[in-house]
Amino acid sequence: MQDLEPLFDRLARSTFRSRFRLGPKERQYCWDKGAETIDQHAADFIARRLAPAHPANDGKQTPMRGHPVFIAQHATATCCRGCLAKWHHIPQGETLSEAQQRYIVSVIHYWLVIQMNGRG
Repeated sequence: MQDLEPLFDRLARSTFRSRFRLGPKERQYCWDKGAETIDQHAADFIARRLAPAHPANDGKQTPMRGHPVFIAQHATATCCRGCLAKWHHIPQGETLSEAQQRYIVSVIHYWLVIQMNGRG
């Protein structure tokens, strides 16, 4: 896995991105479901909402709350194709590859681990 620290250093300097935190309900959900299930949820959300070359409602397809992955997506700029292009240099207008989808899930996972360990 590539080193995510430079990305997370940049995200920490964004006022918008750095304001996202898991609340008590989201933290409990993560504990109850476990990392493997949460990662599968993330993979499913990415495949359905971001992987198409032109996702429906792009820019508005990720809710701001309701699931820990949604919060993580906004915190990590993996919420829409515009943010993926700006922050992660993943071009818009092309279907996401399996490797790109795995990378996005790894970014979300990394942020959730930070949050669950109280370092966020």
